[in-house]
Amino acid sequence: MEGAEGEPLVQCPVCLRELLGAHINSHLDRCLQAGEGEAEPGSSPPCKRPRLAAAPPGSQAQGEPEEARRAAAAPVFSLFHKSRGGGHSPGAPGRSSGAGREEAAVKPVDGGSAAAGSGAARLAQKLEGKPLAERLRPDTLGDYVGQERVLGAQTLLRSLLESHEIPSLILWGPPGCGKTTLAHIIANSSKKNGTRFVTLSATSAKTNDVRDVISQAQNEKRLFKRKTILFIDEIHRFNKSQQDTFLPHVECGMVTLIGATTENPSFQVNAALLSRCRVIVLEKLSVEAMEAILMRAVRSLGVQVLGQGNQDSSSVTGSSSESSEFPVYIEEKALNTLAYLCDGDARTGLNGLQLAVQARLAVGKTTPLNITKGSSADGILITEEHVKEGLQRSHILYDRAGEEHYNCISALHKSMRGSDENASLYWLARMLEGGEDPLYVARRLVRFASEDIGLADPLALTQAVAAYQGCHFIGMPECEVILAQCVVYFARAPKSIEVYRAYSNVKECLRMHTGPLPPVPLHLRNAPTRLMKNLGYGKGYKYNPMYKEPVEQDYLPEELKGSDFFKERKT
Repeated sequence: MEGAEGEPLVQCPVCLRELLGAHINSHLDRCLQAGEGEAEPGSSPPCKRPRLAAAPPGSQAQGEPEEARRAAAAPVFSLFHKSRGGGHSPGAPGRSSGAGREEAAVKPVDGGSAAAGSGAARLAQKLEGKPLAERLRPDTLGDYVGQERVLGAQTLLRSLLESHEIPSLILWGPPGCGKTTLAHIIANSSKKNGTRFVTLSATSAKTNDVRDVISQAQNEKRLFKRKTILFIDEIHRFNKSQQDTFLPHVECGMVTLIGATTENPSFQVNAALLSRCRVIVLEKLSVEAMEAILMRAVRSLGVQVLGQGNQDSSSVTGSSSESSEFPVYIEEKALNTLAYLCDGDARTGLNGLQLAVQARLAVGKTTPLNITKGSSADGILITEEHVKEGLQRSHILYDRAGEEHYNCISALHKSMRGSDENASLYWLARMLEGGEDPLYVARRLVRFASEDIGLADPLALTQAVAAYQGCHFIGMPECEVILAQCVVYFARAPKSIEVYRAYSNVKECLRMHTGPLPPVPLHLRNAPTRLMKNLGYGKGYKYNPMYKEPVEQDYLPEELKGSDFFKERKT
């Protein structure tokens, strides 16, 4: 393409305009200078679009054709900007660029300014994303709350962890007691010490995944002399053959195994693996520990605590200096109630707190509050009722197939045996409200009727069978009162283990017998055929109803004559 005078046109590589060849060099210099932010003062502000910037209109040389001036005014790509987010425009240093203004409008400003929004809005942003229990997971032993018996000062485990000498461990405890958190603390400590930490979950990992980790651990040990710690969450989900995969590598110290389980390791973990690990029993958190954890969560969220006397305890939370349109408050009684209701489960307590706060923020209803004597303010208040509504009911720790299943049925059995009707009802309710099958409880009551009551009250067995049939007919929740009636009847009934002990003596006699068991005496055998009669079956047997007087007749084998299985009736 040629111009009017026949001179060929050249395309600018910056703005893609076509200019005469005589003007391309000066035009290109101006394009580059405009892109680098060296335009003349007083030029027009740049385009608000972040990807494009306008060239200053007053920087053309005199005598330049109109086409060249249009090309100079064409937008240039921000590729030539010194800093896209530097906050200075190409044409006017010190002014905010279009992209900078957009970022400033989105990014919140700290310091309690009006642009920062209300306290409720900031709190809602903090609660987004990860659950509160995961966000507040401590990273150091100093922040770990609870388990003083295992991790308190001067304890063996704490000394080992602080010296980075970590043995193979099995962490056993109820949900929310701090097993995964302790592993998380060990992971942070081991990474600082140069130890490799690998996490697997037995709910999703396969045997090949374990073998891959062990293979990598062998390479790390051989090439870099680097140790590997393998954390298996829910290790009881691995079957016996999968658990055997760890045995030789834990034995030789190739990997340090840390397993977490809510089930009794004696039943769920391979005995050979159990002998190579130290079992750490973590108990459910105390109410005091739960209150400390919840207070730490409230402090991190910036929520202010109102005491029993409606006095602001912001000195505890450390957030009163932060001005906000509608501050968020929570009653101290609500925190105490939540600490009790979560039953030592920190995860349940923190998630319940998060749910209650989010629900109140969603409603957005403010309440007039007496913060201090003589002054009041509006704010969003979280009460005890809101916390209870978030949990719906008391968090009952019960596992129908785990350790707590056997613990509760044992407690029920022993309470009825001890004639404690109140404790019996309590343990029954713990099981039923935790989701236990009522027919399982009814079957156990049938056994109890003969084992512990026996002949002291023969009607107890009738009560138990009737209770089982009633549960079978109507199911839960209507059958709960049937089981309650039976449990109270058994707790009040007289007890006798005469039959139970006598039968146990018979079983022991059979187990202790040496040689072949004695045959049935001939006079006690039935003789339905002539051949049997000829062999002496039934000969000499005295039919008792035909005699008015007591009949003297032996019914035990010759070797057991005179045996009395009831001789230890009571001690």
